[in-house]
Amino acid sequence: MAFDAARFVAQKTEELKKYADGEAIIATSGGVDSTAAAVLAKTALGRKLHCVFVDTGMLRKGEAETAKANFEKCGLDVKIVDASSLFLSGLKGVTDPEKKRKIIGECFIRVFEQEAKGCKAKYLVQGTIAPDWIESGLGIRDNIKSHHNVGGLPKEMGLLLIEPMRDLYKDEVRLVAKELGVPSDVFSRQPFPGPGLAIRVMGEVTRERVDIVREACAIAEEEFEAAAKAGKMRIPWQYFAVLLPVRSVGVQGDVRAYGYTIAVRAVDAADGMTANYSAVPHDVLHKISLRITNAMKDKVNRVVFDVTNKPPATIEWE
Repeated sequence: MAFDAARFVAQKTEELKKYADGEAIIATSGGVDSTAAAVLAKTALGRKLHCVFVDTGMLRKGEAETAKANFEKCGLDVKIVDASSLFLSGLKGVTDPEKKRKIIGECFIRVFEQEAKGCKAKYLVQGTIAPDWIESGLGIRDNIKSHHNVGGLPKEMGLLLIEPMRDLYKDEVRLVAKELGVPSDVFSRQPFPGPGLAIRVMGEVTRERVDIVREACAIAEEEFEAAAKAGKMRIPWQYFAVLLPVRSVGVQGDVRAYGYTIAVRAVDAADGMTANYSAVPHDVLHKISLRITNAMKDKVNRVVFDVTNKPPATIEWE
C-alpha cells in the first residue's frame, strides 16, 4: 500500500495535540527531518512549540544563514544558539566515532535542557526517522553506528521525548514535508548528519580540521550541483567530502609538501538504508580535486574518490 502523506499528517497532528498540556522544544537543524517535524508539531501545538537552532561549530559553509532563511519560509520562529565552544571542547582528544556521537548527543541535550528552563518546556520533539534507530542497534539489532539523537542520548534527561516521524524513511519524510508546505529547496536537500562535520573529520575534531573539511565539502557540493545543472550527470542522493587522519608526501611547486588527504563521496539511494556509489564523470572529479588542492595548498595535497557501496560501507564514513 502506497504511503499516504496527507493521512499521516492528519493522524499525527491529532496525536500531537495530547502534548498541549505543556511547552515543547525542538532542535531544528534546517534539514528535512527536523524541519518537517517542527512544522508538523507547530501545526498541533502552536505557540507552545519553541524551536532552537544550535550552531555546533561543525556546520557546513553558510549553513546557519541558509537555515535561518528556510525557517522563515516555513513560518517558524527559531532561536539561534552558538554552542560551538561546548561541542569542540567536549570532543577534544576523542577519536572513536561512537564516543563522538555520544558526546554530541550529550551536548545537544545539555543545550536543550538549558533552553527548556527558559521556556519551561516539558517535552523534547525530535525529527528521528527509522534509519536512525535501526542503525543505532535498538532491541535485537546490531549497532552499526549510534545516531546522536538515539544512541547518543544520555540515560537521564529532564525532558519527555516525542518523535512523530520515528517510523518513516527518508523518501516518506520528503512526502510529508511537501504535504506540510515545506519549500522544495528544503525537502529536496541532500541529507546532512546530525553530528555535522564532526563525523566527516576522521580522528580528533579540531577547529582547524573542521575548517578544512568545511571548505572541501563546499567545493564538492558546488561542483556536483553545477555538473547536474549542466546536464553532465544526475545529482547524487548525497555528496560530500571527508578529511582523513593521515598525511602523505606531495609536491607544491618544487617544494616537498606534507598534507592531508580528502576523500570525496557521492552515492545514489532511495531511503539511505542501501546505496550505490555514483558514477561521476572524470572531468567533474578532476575539477573538484584541482579546486580543493588549490584552495588549501598548505593543508591538502591529495584527493581520492570513494567507490564503495552500502553495504559493505555506510554512507558517512563514521
